[in-house]
Amino acid sequence: MVKREHWGTRYGFLMAAIGSAIGLGNIWRFPYITYKSGGGAFFIPYLFALITAGIPLLVLEIGLGAKTRRSSPLAFEKLTGKKRYGWVGWWATIGSLLLVSYYSVIMAWTLSYLIKAPTLAWGTDPNTYFMKDFLGWTGNPLNLGGIRLEILIALVVVWTINWLIVGKGVRKGIECVTKIMIPLSWIIIAILVIRSLTFPGAMEGVNWYLNPDFSKLRNPRVWLDAYGQVFFTLSVGQGAMIIYGSYLKGKSDIVNNSFIIAFADSIFAFLAGFAVFGTLGFMASQMGVGIDEVVVSGAELAFVTYPKAISMLGAGSGIIGVLFFFLLLMAGLSSSICLTEVSTGGLMGSFKMSRKKAATVACGVSLLAGIIYTTGGGFGWLNLMDNYINYFSLALVGALEALLIGWVFKARRFRIWVNFTSEICVGRWWDWCIKLVTPFILVTTLVWTSMSILKAGYPIEAPYPSLALLLGFLIILAGMIAAFLCVRLTKVDVTREKFKV
Repeated sequence: MVKREHWGTRYGFLMAAIGSAIGLGNIWRFPYITYKSGGGAFFIPYLFALITAGIPLLVLEIGLGAKTRRSSPLAFEKLTGKKRYGWVGWWATIGSLLLVSYYSVIMAWTLSYLIKAPTLAWGTDPNTYFMKDFLGWTGNPLNLGGIRLEILIALVVVWTINWLIVGKGVRKGIECVTKIMIPLSWIIIAILVIRSLTFPGAMEGVNWYLNPDFSKLRNPRVWLDAYGQVFFTLSVGQGAMIIYGSYLKGKSDIVNNSFIIAFADSIFAFLAGFAVFGTLGFMASQMGVGIDEVVVSGAELAFVTYPKAISMLGAGSGIIGVLFFFLLLMAGLSSSICLTEVSTGGLMGSFKMSRKKAATVACGVSLLAGIIYTTGGGFGWLNLMDNYINYFSLALVGALEALLIGWVFKARRFRIWVNFTSEICVGRWWDWCIKLVTPFILVTTLVWTSMSILKAGYPIEAPYPSLALLLGFLIILAGMIAAFLCVRLTKVDVTREKFKV
């Protein structure tokens, strides 16, 4: 039996876990959600969600990995002593593979834009350049058009980097790289924040970002958005923290580590908001319009609005562009490494593959799955799958694992063991968060999203054809069926290894 790998240091684990949590959403989603959900007032529901759902789930997943020393599928089997519960872990693993297949395409865009940044190749109309010249967006996901060669080449480069890092292993690959990337990311975000606050009109943008509107807190959607942001930013429900937790040694202070990861991720997102809104404030002042006319989120912020603002800076604009897209690339890479490790670890544990072979299969399958997103219709498929994966995979897995720990295994038993490993202990509040609060919020979010799609289509402003929505759902359904098949095909039987506290 091959000896299981371990992190070299606690610092190495924290950098890798924080890197997994810090992703593109910290930069292009959190600031926008904060702005539209009451500005500074949004931090009240956000912190409440962090304490009642985010940190409890981190404790659960890291603790589950640390105790069982298994990847996500086998961890649930060993925990419950019943092989059928491995489906939850396999669905998390397959969901991660589907997620990273399109996430890596965004990284390919970022790599291409990083190369273009010194010359501001997007010109004076970044929107037309991004949507037509770069993506070749056909306007309909069912109309694929042709493969965009530039994006495909960048995608191959991204997956080669992922393969090299994950194939090297935990210490020599993942830990070694993230110990460099994550501190560097903090340095770059600090530079961007400081520079953006010196722009004319920057403080007006920051005021829009932080000015509290407490009346928004009466809207249930704001609270659901807070829980959604916390859940999706912390890499829970993906099997990511389970696999990283499985490489911990002995008593690893699981509770303290969970708090550090959660607050480091939140602080990074908070700082990113200053860089984003400082720049948007400058852009609005230059155009003579209000902030509300330029504020956007997602890919449009990163590849249209921010490049347009950069083009207005004049001298030194290329440097700001390079720093911004390099930051996006590192944030994306640290997350994609973890997502790739989820699949790699699952294949190694369940099918007795070597690390190199498992990494090759995981990266190869993800690369092939990502090719559809490099076509002219790929932008639509990316948006569609991002919505489906976030809710029908990650949210569903999060709810199921909370119910399994809370009611099947019993939250109290799990909490006793976690506290035994930690300097800081969690109380009975953790039990109720896992048993009731987290499942209720995630199921509510899932139902709310499903009803919105059925009622108004997706996206609401310009719904895709019903056939595209159906095909997206069938892909998710196929993933669920594949998870059941993986349970049946698993070569390792751990059902007799009862979890004891």
